[in-house]
Amino acid sequence: MKATESERRGGIGRSVRCAMLACMAVLAAVQARAESAVPDPATVRQSRGREHLLTKAYLPADFDQEVFDDLWTTWEEPLRSRAEQAAVEERRRMAMERYGLVPHPNDPSRSMQYVVDAAGRWTMNCLACHQGQVGGVAIPGVPNSNYALETLTEEVRQVKVRQRKAFSHMDVGALLLPLGTTNGTTNAVIFGVALMRHRAPDLAIVQRPPRFDLVHHDMDAPAWWHYARRKSLYADGFAPQGHRMLMQFLLVKENGPDKFREWEDEFREIESWIESLEPPPWPRSIDRDLAGEGAVVFADHCGSCHGSYGPGGSYPDRIIPIDEVGTDRVRLDSLTAKERGELNASWFGHFGEDGAGMTDRESPTGYVAPPLDGVWATAPYLHNGSVPTLWHLLHPDQRPVVWRRTPTGYDGDRVGLEVDELSEMPPGRLLPSVRRSHFDTRKPGKSAAGHDFPDQLTEVEKAAVLEYLKTL
Repeated sequence: MKATESERRGGIGRSVRCAMLACMAVLAAVQARAESAVPDPATVRQSRGREHLLTKAYLPADFDQEVFDDLWTTWEEPLRSRAEQAAVEERRRMAMERYGLVPHPNDPSRSMQYVVDAAGRWTMNCLACHQGQVGGVAIPGVPNSNYALETLTEEVRQVKVRQRKAFSHMDVGALLLPLGTTNGTTNAVIFGVALMRHRAPDLAIVQRPPRFDLVHHDMDAPAWWHYARRKSLYADGFAPQGHRMLMQFLLVKENGPDKFREWEDEFREIESWIESLEPPPWPRSIDRDLAGEGAVVFADHCGSCHGSYGPGGSYPDRIIPIDEVGTDRVRLDSLTAKERGELNASWFGHFGEDGAGMTDRESPTGYVAPPLDGVWATAPYLHNGSVPTLWHLLHPDQRPVVWRRTPTGYDGDRVGLEVDELSEMPPGRLLPSVRRSHFDTRKPGKSAAGHDFPDQLTEVEKAAVLEYLKTL
């Protein structure tokens, strides 16, 4: 039977409609794939922020490749002889280990802590203190507890003298300010005070003589994944969070006020990357029953200061009075209310706007109890880095007087740095590089005393808390 004209038109219409619907479905699928391929704007900002740190030099160069490749000639024996017999790549690896540098993921002969340009010039970046390794594994934002900046700078100067090259701002500045008396620590807070002395609130350069009354002290760099949880910066919490505050260590004479305004958007992206960092999970097994018992003990004895964790967790960003916490007070006393206030009232603090409501922190009474996310990876402990493991933190009477860490070892049982414990510094006159590899808790600002709250716990409770801390 032949189809009528009407039926044929209807069939054609249905075919067209089906074809159109099929095309629409294909187009919808293509559009969905296209939309899903569009990067999230926040992810783009974060990626750019990390790239700025790795590729852009915001400071003058510290040294060049020729200097770096000649550093081995300054080393003590037998290390120098080993380097002399080694190939160039092996010498570079040895230098990385000596100075606490993390190999760049794209080029292991270079470091993540320095931007190296096409001419071979090495320029320090923020990752110098905020990118380290735990057990030989690089973790984004972990403090660099191996960084030997003072030793590196001393040996760079020696090579530059032989090569007849000019000193950098770091070479000269280290003659006036100690960079860190123990590997892995930094005098950065006093760097900031010294640099701000030569700036007006709007960052205009002001010619003033250097100060020689500064209270130098070593600090342990904080983990960057804590940044998003805190509202303030520094151990005493006097500075408000903000991308501008991250820029204060760029205050060299080569960077005038216009540079800071030019780079501000880039530091917004850098801050975005820092805020995106997550604490690393404990990489080994956990006794979940014991950790559960530790969670109860922690909530009863530690949570009011350090916060709560897991879904619905909160962090109080609370200052603990120095007489209560009992830790070394040199850091607290090293700054005046005037010095704290001047930083917050400058361009870095949006001329006081960022710190509105924080005026009480210009004269803090103690230290901020930090968040403990990823605490297993942040050794050593206390604000000055004087306690090598969490076990030692939980056993105040067992903290070593002097300790020396291994280059990449990790103590999984005591949770922290793998260390040799000593009752005294080694006898005799030590080379500066060897002396800085030891942490002597008897030195000013380096005491491991205080935070003796764990004395209230039994040994069983301490073991449970230690297990629980691995889960954060």
